[in-house]
Amino acid sequence: MPKKPTRKTLIKKLDTVFSEYIRRRYAVNEIATCITCGKKDHWKKLQAGHFMSRKHYATRWNENNVEVQCSGCNVFRYGEQFLFAKYIGQAKADELLMKSREAVKFSDPEIQDLIHIYKHKNDSL
Repeated sequence: MPKKPTRKTLIKKLDTVFSEYIRRRYAVNEIATCITCGKKDHWKKLQAGHFMSRKHYATRWNENNVEVQCSGCNVFRYGEQFLFAKYIGQAKADELLMKSREAVKFSDPEIQDLIHIYKHKNDSL
């Protein structure tokens, strides 16, 4: 009988497929663009930057909260949150801020469902 994956393993797997989807969804010929500085590079060399931190599970896998960013903007300039907010718009930024404050706990089956959804979306790209 196969061993049931741990919650940590499921979350890591979802993070991986979700990140790939975010970085590939607007890529043209495998090239994506950082939304805060405009750097263009292969989607594998860029990152999925979060407007509201990944620690907030209510917005962690929200497609409106995550965009393509280069490592310079995402890591070294802490996500360039001001420029990120300008990109997504004030109304969406306010909505994500409020949503991020909600207490949310995904069940293992919900996480597995999201993994399947994003695997399918990646296969469709």
